[in-house]
Formats: sequence, C-alpha cells, structure tokens
Amino acid sequence: MKKKQQQQHPGGGADPWPHGAPLGGAPPGPGSWRRRVSLLPFLRFSLRDYGFCMAVLLVFCLGSLFYQLSGGPPRFLLDLRQYLGNSTYLDDHGPPPSKVLPFPSQVVYNRVGKCGSRTVVLLLRILSEKHGFNLVTSDIHNKTRLTKNEQMELIKNISTAEQPYLFTRHVHFLNFSRFGGDQPVYINIIRDPVNRFLSNYFFRRFGDWRGEQNHMIRTPSMRQEERYLDINECILENYPECSNPRLFYIIPYFCGQHPRCREPGEWALERAKLNVNENFLLVGILEELEDVLLLLERFLPHYFKGVLSIYKDPEHRKLGNMTVTVKKTVPSPEAVQILYQRMRYEYEFYHYVKEQFHLLKRKFGLKSHVSRPPLRPQFFIPTPLETEEPIDDENQDDEKWLEDIYKR
Repeated sequence: MKKKQQQQHPGGGADPWPHGAPLGGAPPGPGSWRRRVSLLPFLRFSLRDYGFCMAVLLVFCLGSLFYQLSGGPPRFLLDLRQYLGNSTYLDDHGPPPSKVLPFPSQVVYNRVGKCGSRTVVLLLRILSEKHGFNLVTSDIHNKTRLTKNEQMELIKNISTAEQPYLFTRHVHFLNFSRFGGDQPVYINIIRDPVNRFLSNYFFRRFGDWRGEQNHMIRTPSMRQEERYLDINECILENYPECSNPRLFYIIPYFCGQHPRCREPGEWALERAKLNVNENFLLVGILEELEDVLLLLERFLPHYFKGVLSIYKDPEHRKLGNMTVTVKKTVPSPEAVQILYQRMRYEYEFYHYVKEQFHLLKRKFGLKSHVSRPPLRPQFFIPTPLETEEPIDDENQDDEKWLEDIYKR
C-alpha cells in the first residue's frame, strides 16, 4: 500500500491536524482568532468556554463593587467562601475573630463596707493587670440605695463594659434580669456584725493609717462633740448611729433595692438568703480571708489565679496595714450585749452565710476551725492603739498580719 503523503501546513512544516479539521468547521487559516498554537495545544477552548469565563469575572467584579459600597461582603460571597473553604484574604482583611471569653465573663462584687473590701480591691488592681480582665470601679462610695431610673442607668453602664469584666462598688443587690439584662455572677465578703459596726464607727471619726486627715475629708461636717462621742454612751443612750435602722447594714446588700429590704425583719432576712443561694457564686467570711481567696481562685481562675501568693507578699502586707482603722476603743460588756440584741437579724444572716461557707470548704477539703455556730457571738474587740505612728510590720508573722486585717 502506498503511504499517505503528509499534508503540508500553509506556512511550511507539517500540518498540526493531519487527520483533518476538527469537528464543527474547516481548519483555521492565517489571521483567524481561532488559530491553534502548535506549541501550546492545551490552550484550545471554544466560544462557550470563553463566555463562561467572562460571566464569572463579571459576577466577581459586581460582588467586589457591592462589598465596597455596603461596607461588607454580600451573603452570596460568604456562602461561596464557605463552599470553597477558608480564604486567606478574608482572614487578613475581614473583621477580627471574636474573643474567647471565660465563664463567667460578667462578675459583680457589690462590696459590703468595712468587710475587707479595700484589701480585695488592692488585689484586684494587681490581678487585672496580670490577667487582662476589665476592672470597673466607681467613685461613688456612699449611695447604696438607688431609684428605679438610677438602677436602670447603672445596669446599662455595667452591661456595656468590655468583657470579661469585674465591677465593684458599695451598692445593694441589683436584679439585672428585671430590666432585661443578663444577670452577672455575684461575689461578696461579710464579717461579724458587731466587729463591722465598731470598725465603721471609728473609721468615720478617725480614718486609718493612709493619711492623718483622711477622716476630716470623709466627714468634714461632723461636729467635734460627735467625733469624740464615747462609744458606750452612743450605744447605751440609743443614739441614731448606734441603733436601728442604722445597725441593719449587711442584709440590704443581699436583699436588694426593695424598700422593705431596709426594714429589720424576717422578710428582708429571707429574701437575702434566697439571693445568696440563687445569685451569689461565693459569700466569704472575712475572719477566714485566706480560705475565701483560695476558693475564689478555684471558682474564678481567670480573675483570681495567683491571688493568695500576692496577698502573702510582704509588699502587699505593708499596703494592707495602711487600711487599719485607728483609735478603736473597747465597748463595755453591757453595751456589746445591747448591740447583739439590736443586730439579731444581722447575726442570723451572718451565721447562715458562715454555715454555707464552711459547707463549701468541706467540699473542697478545707477544714474549718468552728464545727458549729456558737450560741452567742464571739467577736474580736481590738485594744486601743497606744501609738500615733503606723505599725512597723517588717518582722510580723502571718498571724499578726491576719489579725491586723481583721481589725479593720
């Protein structure tokens, strides 16, 4: 058989389609837009392929224009990203990823006055810088009871704080859910009611070691005869400062903003207990402050990790001693007994919280020194200070430091 002669290309050389023109038409001639390049045979495409590529390009151009006009990617581009997988471009230029928040990320410490709150706030300032949470404080120290509008405004300000946050202020319990907000986790610390009253009585008159005249700044309008009023006379003569409702102080911090929460009685007591059970993660006892800090570190590690080591640091001890109330004197046993009778609801609440706190300690393997609540209050009454100078505590041991903390 005769061999077929190889067809020649018009431009010279072998014809790239030796078996004839491709389907759909004659072989292209010189100058045709459908010319096939012999060196790149994979670039062959049809008119339909070209139209599809142009359509895809048009869609992405319109999508890019819509993205710039609306300030964000359209929904179909987001769906396309999900279909195709993660995009490096969107990761670099899109919104930052949401911050992983600890649980809980909203904590409120509505601190009770003269219950170690200044010591805890000093610790929180150090911890907030160390752990990076938002410590929100307030310059208002003497307004614990709020109107409805004031409650709404304060709850709004707290709820809009950057999370995770810990808000602290002397304020009675706030019900966030009543005003449509997310209820935060509450923590607090209380102490023996008579000890708290005595600490506050002398602090208002003579301040502490942080400044010689800080009591004059806190109570500038107090008359001299009132400032130096003997504590026994105040109690035995039933002065307003040493009687109810002024002595009914701790329970309203847990009862809330209802007017009946400020009336000494069973209603306020039971409501305070209910709120402790439902809204407070921990209510500690100042007389066992180290155990309180240890439990806070276990319950809220994002906020309180390492708090016990900071608390025991000698430098912090010096700062803590500056908050000790000065010029305390000892009331007579008769005056103390009268206080105990006037504060019977406060003591019932104090013993209830103490029992709950000891139960919590036992669950975590911490031993309590008191197995059952005493029949009558066992409070520590400090002796009068014999020096006008700050206490030199360079050689103090741990027990002396705790004693000074509890004196406040």
